[in-house]
Formats: sequence, structure tokens, C-alpha cells
Amino acid sequence: MDITLKVNGVSRSVHVDPRMSLLDLLRERLGLIGAKKGCDHGQCGACTVLIDGRRANSCLALAVAMDGSEIVTVEGLAEGDDLHPLQAAFIEHDAFQCGYCTPGQLCSAVGMLRETGPSAVTGDLRDDPGLTPEEIRERMSGNLCRCGAYVNIVGAIAEVAP
Repeated sequence: MDITLKVNGVSRSVHVDPRMSLLDLLRERLGLIGAKKGCDHGQCGACTVLIDGRRANSCLALAVAMDGSEIVTVEGLAEGDDLHPLQAAFIEHDAFQCGYCTPGQLCSAVGMLRETGPSAVTGDLRDDPGLTPEEIRERMSGNLCRCGAYVNIVGAIAEVAP
């Protein structure tokens, strides 16, 4: 099937197998290897990208369903040589160890900062709480870090959070 999508600001027309995941399209066909294949079951978050501004596991999204969508990967977060504020904060806070989960963590954090409303740890579900460390941990819980850099990840996100 032929699809057209915008990836990191560039319109791309590609022919894809209807069974191909967005992750495989990004990595194998478009050469964007930032999003990682961790579990390939949507459980680790290493493949997280932004689809039309919302964070999503690209291993679970079919490429054909992305026709007309705007995709942002970790490669598209920086503006030229200027790092995204979260990328700079991750460096400053040493919020990565091996780096395998970092692209997914960054994309997830960018998407999370755009989200509003309560989470599972919010005391009053009518509230739109600030991003406390507890809220950040809950909202980022779908992104695993095998090295245990969570404290530094939370600190980096908290620095950038409004």
C-alpha cells in the first residue's frame, strides 16, 4: 500500500506491506534508528514516538494506519544544532546510562508535558495537578530503563516542566 506521512517535518511517500509496524518503517525503510525495538510488545516504551503530537508505541502502530499523520522521532526533537530543552536537561542531569531507552524516554516526556488532567496518583480527579515527582513517575511509567536512571530522568523532566 502507498502511504504519505510527515516524518520530522519532511513529507515522505512510501510503499509498505499492510502488516509493517511504524517502528519497522522508521528503522528499516527510513533509516531513523533512534526509536528502539525493545520488547516489540508495547511494554517497554523504547519505541515511543510522537504521532500527531501524542506519544505512542511505534511497535504497536501499523504503518498503513499512519497515512496522513505527522510523526516526530527523537531525531526530530532538536532544531538544527539547538537541542530540545529536554535533551539538554537529560545531559545536564545524567538521565541516561546505556542510552538504549533514552530516545523513547525523551519522546514520551515531550508528549507528557503537553498532556493535562489527573493521573492515577492524583488525589482529586477533578484537579489538574502540577508535575510533582510523583506525577512525573506515574506518567512516565510506561517507559522502562534497565539501568535504573529514573531519579535523574525525573529530575530532568521536572527542570523543564512548566
